[in-house]
Amino acid sequence: MCGVIGVLSKDQVNQTIYDGLTMLQHRGQDAAGIMTYENGTVHLRKGNGLARNVFHTRHMLALKGTMGIGHVRYPTAGSSSSAEAQPFYVNSPYGISLAHNGNLTNADELKKDLFLEDLRHINTSSDSEILLNVFAHELARQGKVKISEKEIFSAVAGVHKRCRGAYAAIAMINDYGIVGFRDKHGIRPICVGKKKVDSGTEYMIASESVALASQGFALMKDIAPGEAVFISHDGEVHIAQCANETQLSPCIFEFVYFARPDSIIDNISVYKSRLRMGEKMSEKVLREWPDHDIDVVIPIPDTSRTVAIQLAFHLGVKYREGFIKNRYIGRTFIMPGQKIRKKSVRQKLNPIGLEFKGKNVLLVDDSIVRGTTCEQIIQMAREAGARKVYFASAAPPVKYQNVYGIDMPVPSELIAYNRTVEEIAEAIGADKMIYQDLDGLINAVGYGNKDISCFDTSCFSGEYVTGDVSAEFLYQQELERSDSAKEKKSEEPVRQVDVYNRE
Repeated sequence: MCGVIGVLSKDQVNQTIYDGLTMLQHRGQDAAGIMTYENGTVHLRKGNGLARNVFHTRHMLALKGTMGIGHVRYPTAGSSSSAEAQPFYVNSPYGISLAHNGNLTNADELKKDLFLEDLRHINTSSDSEILLNVFAHELARQGKVKISEKEIFSAVAGVHKRCRGAYAAIAMINDYGIVGFRDKHGIRPICVGKKKVDSGTEYMIASESVALASQGFALMKDIAPGEAVFISHDGEVHIAQCANETQLSPCIFEFVYFARPDSIIDNISVYKSRLRMGEKMSEKVLREWPDHDIDVVIPIPDTSRTVAIQLAFHLGVKYREGFIKNRYIGRTFIMPGQKIRKKSVRQKLNPIGLEFKGKNVLLVDDSIVRGTTCEQIIQMAREAGARKVYFASAAPPVKYQNVYGIDMPVPSELIAYNRTVEEIAEAIGADKMIYQDLDGLINAVGYGNKDISCFDTSCFSGEYVTGDVSAEFLYQQELERSDSAKEKKSEEPVRQVDVYNRE
């Protein structure tokens, strides 16, 4: 999962992009990058780490320009080398840079075609670089010295014809402007907003609306599936549908875990959807366990807090904060490597013993992926004196790979793989395990936008909305995305990429 942002203004955009990346930091902590453009020259700074560690004052001063794009990243199949950090850049044609969130499902095929037919070289294992080169080739093949929105939209249409999978992307074309576009299923989120300033109107394209709202930008729209929004260098906005047979099928896991609660995605409030998840969970508990003996509901901070509040309210039991979070530890789910995840849990959370002692506790989490975190948290609750520890997941069992940009690699590494609910409870050490039903989750999220008839629920259902995911493809994904494969790649040398200029 990644976060992307693009800004176009009459003023310098470096600070606006940086501030936007800090609001999207939850979407990736492995690397960050910013590229700006000014008077025929691009300026780039990218490297491993959080945005605040990658960009120092000297870098910000060098990132000059009135338009630019930025990216925060965590790796799925790729390595953690800063060579994989985005944005990527190609000189031909015109000078194009791109930042991308998602995963292409036909990346290997595209890479071969780019080399043999388009005569383009791919320098990394990132499919974002592939997406950039496809877009660049589709622009170049039109053979225009100067281009307009017509040629740009035609290039995006070419991307949609060739690329499959999930992609919410922002490209910057030197001297022309920035363009945001989204795959035909709208799997990953992306939106556009504007703000009036003394010098005119500023525009921002970003993964989540929170990046806009935090800096005073008004949300104009979510980019629709197959749609492109081009904002020219002089501030004109052009919108076009560039694909046929589109269907909005947003990733439901965005609402469960990834997105910030203060974001609006496809006209759905993430916060409200999580409240409804709590309501649906309470209905299931009361339906299947009417004589429950739960004394207190305690969330595992932070994502599950909203769900837990509503769950406790509808159950008529106490809600308490039982764990204090160390906010200087990253999100364990997106940390590469099982050993790092195991080590970080007890550094991340500390129990308040008085809230556990002698009580039957229902712990609530947004989801359970590998089970590493919840197993240790249940043990912590018992050590704090809990009489019984029950565990509830606001999402259904995660049983399948996600091939659209979420790091759920190998089914055998998932706690729910080939296990019953009772076996999962035993594996994580809980007295009872309660999962949200998939229909309940879909209803909770979809209630906010009745026009959405389908969500990507692949990690829960094994059904892939793009319709092109074969058993052979999934097997190859297993080979590339297992923890052992990532640990091997993490041993590659890491280099820091400094600012450079290109004419």
